[in-house]
Amino acid sequence: MAGDNRPSEQQQDQAVKGIVALILATLLFAAQDAITKHLTATVAVPQLIFVRYFFFALFALIYASRRTPIRVALRSHWPKLQLLRGLLIVGEIGLFAYCLRYLGIAEMHSIFACFPLIITVLSVPLLGEQVGWRRWLAVSIGFIGTLIIIQPGSGVFSPFAMMALACAFMFALYNLITRKVSRQDSFETSLLYFGLVGFLASLLVVPFYWRALNTEESLWLLAISITSIMGHLLLIKSLELAPAVILQPFNYFILVWAMMIGFSFYGEVLDTTTLIGAALVVGSGVYIARREYAVARAERRRLRRAMYPPET
Repeated sequence: MAGDNRPSEQQQDQAVKGIVALILATLLFAAQDAITKHLTATVAVPQLIFVRYFFFALFALIYASRRTPIRVALRSHWPKLQLLRGLLIVGEIGLFAYCLRYLGIAEMHSIFACFPLIITVLSVPLLGEQVGWRRWLAVSIGFIGTLIIIQPGSGVFSPFAMMALACAFMFALYNLITRKVSRQDSFETSLLYFGLVGFLASLLVVPFYWRALNTEESLWLLAISITSIMGHLLLIKSLELAPAVILQPFNYFILVWAMMIGFSFYGEVLDTTTLIGAALVVGSGVYIARREYAVARAERRRLRRAMYPPET
């Protein structure tokens, strides 16, 4: 007998723990964005990014060194792609922080939530992946939702909404490059390049913006660094406990947290139009994630049947 495809109770328990870890990670990331919005009123974005990357680079070095020698972790099969990946994400984080100065947290994440749709579109030309008509339909509906949120051509249109969309595009490219390099590079290698490239890139810019911080600003920057590290630790743990295809829909919890935190601390309330658009974007993203899971499961079954044909 080839084996039962149903997950065991232990696997289900691990998956639940992974989902809980991811949901907690999204809460920390949303809290990090709320603190970022507060700090951008007085602290220059390059200085904020530098401090974040300083602590994250230390975390990456410590984490990687506990698993493999640093000189080994720094060896990449794709050094140029790792460099591009690191520059993309530091640029995206900086632009995201700048947009938070002018947009609400929930509004920002409502637009940013379209990045899985962009990943689906770009995975065809960049990675040669196949996308069926169901996912293309979901992508189309999701982009309609994004247009509803942004409302181009209307009196309420903001150029910062387009910047938020640019953030989503950059993050999608970052994810696709990560997917490509992870085929040969270890997780520790990608984590190190994430931290070190971002730190060095921000180090080149921060001297032009650096100023002495007061005690409150320093404490908030420390809080951002802690939430970033804790959030990534929980994210790493969630991926150890459950497959990414199962976890993907739960990434949208960050929008829920963003709406709650934005309302509680900044009095943000999304209008009906934005909520409808966000629902279309999130619904499409969840469907695509579930569809990718179904396709991957069908492919595993096909391979299993090919390896273990039924007895005749």
